[in-house]
Amino acid sequence: MNLKNYLSFLLLAAGIAGFYFLAEQPVVLRILVVLIGIGAAFTVFWTTPQGKQAVGFFGDAITEAKKVVWPTRKETIQMTMVVFIFVVIAAIFLALIDIGFSYIINILLGRGN
Repeated sequence: MNLKNYLSFLLLAAGIAGFYFLAEQPVVLRILVVLIGIGAAFTVFWTTPQGKQAVGFFGDAITEAKKVVWPTRKETIQMTMVVFIFVVIAAIFLALIDIGFSYIINILLGRGN
């Protein structure tokens, strides 16, 4: 890590510390101090090689997210219904298994009919 990374971390920490240091001040001022600290930290971090790499990564992620093909309303409703049906089937199956195990345990413990 280089000096700029440490400086950006210190600016971020100073912004957060300023929020607590100004406890008697209005909340708007305290939040403004935090935002200034975050903005300054981001600005310094952006000039580092790691910052440029991170910005490039997020830019690529946004580009890829724009390529996503979203399902239509009809497809969404159909898949939601499929999920509901499978949940009901799984609930019934697990209930039957639970009832079966309870019955077997009651017989083994002598509490059966």
